[in-house]
Amino acid sequence: MVKSRRVQVLLILVVLSFLLIHFLPCSNNAHMGEKPSPVHILILSSWRSGSSFTGQIFSQHPSVFYLMEPAWHVWVTMYQNSAKVLHMAVRDLVRSVFLCDMSVFDAYMSSQKKKSDLFQWETSRALCSPPACDSFSRSDIITAGNCKTICGKYPFSKVEEACKTYSHVAIKEVRFFDLKVLYPLLTDPSLNLKIIHLVRDPRAVFRSRENTMADLKRDSNIVVGSQKTKGEMGPYNTMQVICKSHVEIYKAGSQAAPSFLKDRYLLVRYEDIVRDPLARAAQMYRFAELHFTPELQKWVHNITHGKGHGAQAFDIGSRDALRVSQAWRKTLPFQKIEKVQNVCKDAMDLLGYRIVQSEEEQKNMSLDLLFAQNSS
Repeated sequence: MVKSRRVQVLLILVVLSFLLIHFLPCSNNAHMGEKPSPVHILILSSWRSGSSFTGQIFSQHPSVFYLMEPAWHVWVTMYQNSAKVLHMAVRDLVRSVFLCDMSVFDAYMSSQKKKSDLFQWETSRALCSPPACDSFSRSDIITAGNCKTICGKYPFSKVEEACKTYSHVAIKEVRFFDLKVLYPLLTDPSLNLKIIHLVRDPRAVFRSRENTMADLKRDSNIVVGSQKTKGEMGPYNTMQVICKSHVEIYKAGSQAAPSFLKDRYLLVRYEDIVRDPLARAAQMYRFAELHFTPELQKWVHNITHGKGHGAQAFDIGSRDALRVSQAWRKTLPFQKIEKVQNVCKDAMDLLGYRIVQSEEEQKNMSLDLLFAQNSS
């Protein structure tokens, strides 16, 4: 009886040993051979806030697959709806893009679509280099103009194929007005989402919007409704909604942030980027777990220290970024500044922008004094 039990125990030990020897190493090897989980970066901003340039800081990185405002397709197709109604469709599209499932665009494009049908596709270095385009190297700094001329003929399937080869997927989007809409993405186990919340002085945003009003008409109608965009107060109504959304996003991301947002929300002011481009780019790269290469450092310096004026919508060429960021002080009448400050007071207070009290103060105040004492 005792002998029989010993034999049973020995048999069990032999079986366990066999399993450990033959299956555990295989399991470890499979784990070691797994591709690291991609990092997903959402640059969350509003129109004319420097978001196209900030997007390029990520687009030009050789480890990043970048798309600029893919939700443009949602808003163009479903323009009769409000921004709030479209939030869910936008969120679903963004999630699919992060997972490199580009079939989501089937709902918003024709069945004959090409890669070049994507909104501002040429601003994505990843769509201008292999496997999306064979004319450039992945390590090249690629301008949108050169890409558009050479890389437009490739099929739409190349978008998904390219996306799957990158360690980071970044999206720049201006069509979210509530951070809570993104909570399901932040708690989604298939995503590793980090949010960069980019803001800009509302007075500078207003001045830039005035210069590109025709380009933004449809979007403004979706934001506030076509009736509220009309008349003298139309532009201010839109600014009020945009400023309020920045306040709510900031509060949700930093002041009453749920535990799943810990270390996954970063507020960045555009003015801080143009004052010290290399330091702020380095900060964003660290947040996104990216290496700031010497080539990218040179590119960031050069594109922010050029002679351009940045007058065209979505223009991301070389410019004197610091001077352009402060152009509103020389060109915007004080009467308009007062109105913007009035509808955006909460945002300016919270985000550290100082209210100016007179036209003289507007034009003569030093750059540093335009920021509140407690701002970074």
